[in-house]
Amino acid sequence: MTKNLERYVWHVRCTCHEQYVWAGCALVALGLALVSDLGPHRMWGVVAGTGYGVAAALACGERSRPAARSVAVAGGVVVPLVSSVAAGLGQLEVAVVERSGWSLLTTGSPYVAAPEAVSDFNPYLPGTALFGVLPGDPRWWLGGAFVAALAAAGLHRSRLLACPLIALPLAVGGTDLPVVGLMCLGIVLAGQGRPGRAGLALGAAAALKWTAWPALPVALALIAAGRGSWAALRYAAVALIAAAAGVLPIALSDPSGFHRNVIAFPLGLTDTTSPAASPLPGHLLAAYVPGGKVIALVLLVVSALFMAASLVVWPSVTVRAAAARLALGLGLAMVLMPSTRFGYLVYPLTLGTLAYRMRQHRGTSVVPLSQEAAAV
Repeated sequence: MTKNLERYVWHVRCTCHEQYVWAGCALVALGLALVSDLGPHRMWGVVAGTGYGVAAALACGERSRPAARSVAVAGGVVVPLVSSVAAGLGQLEVAVVERSGWSLLTTGSPYVAAPEAVSDFNPYLPGTALFGVLPGDPRWWLGGAFVAALAAAGLHRSRLLACPLIALPLAVGGTDLPVVGLMCLGIVLAGQGRPGRAGLALGAAAALKWTAWPALPVALALIAAGRGSWAALRYAAVALIAAAAGVLPIALSDPSGFHRNVIAFPLGLTDTTSPAASPLPGHLLAAYVPGGKVIALVLLVVSALFMAASLVVWPSVTVRAAAARLALGLGLAMVLMPSTRFGYLVYPLTLGTLAYRMRQHRGTSVVPLSQEAAAV
């Protein structure tokens, strides 16, 4: 009774302050429209800022708050997405995914053999090219996969989709969205004691981008803690087979293109540098501190080793703990990477939301087999 009352009071407080949230989102969107030199971002800022402003006005009334969330999603995602697709506006990765899909169909490899300009490089793993093979603009499929994965993970919340960090890539193009969506789904499935399905989800994510790979050991530790070594081995086998099926055929058939695009370019080992240069700590260190790039990489390695050691010393036994650990680890990685951008923060945001969602539901733990047998 007391806990239900606490939840009700928390809900009332959140809804009472919802108009301020949408007003803040409006300021962020309009600010981006003013400072950005990218046409798709400016367009999104104006349209989304208007939508968020209307949502803030509607949220002032108690009965109109559900409508405010719908307006926020429509103004932040749907209208700018339809408008940008119709106008042919989008971030560079949209064109990269389209070209990689066409290249995969015509040459058998999604990579340009001798890339020179930034637009020639495809830093994504081969699985991402499949979104360019499908008909229509890749944004429909990238966003659809993200929303579907979140819905399957039980994280279908309009306020999350309307958040500017998610609404912007949904509208103008974001290859990180299906990756983090599959990561959330894989962690939830691991917490439910479904090693095979968790392996498929995380293996598919690992075939899209390197950023999904930290989720593989986290889910492994989660399953091992609750289901034992055999379930963990089953998960590991399925995940590795799924990831290898999506990566190895291209890596072996076009090793030079794979190395130039997926390894050398993101690490800054090519003559063409990555445009990912948001003013986060890692980039600021690399740009303005003597030896800063080495310092940033050392800090990045230290944080990765710390997170790996924590899996052994304090293995996660709930979805909440696993999602929170991933959110923290990837958050540290995103801010310490020498070449980074604000869009990468979608990983800690979405995984942190999953952890918070599990907190509301008292966490989701993997029930050990011995306890299941005792219950039966």
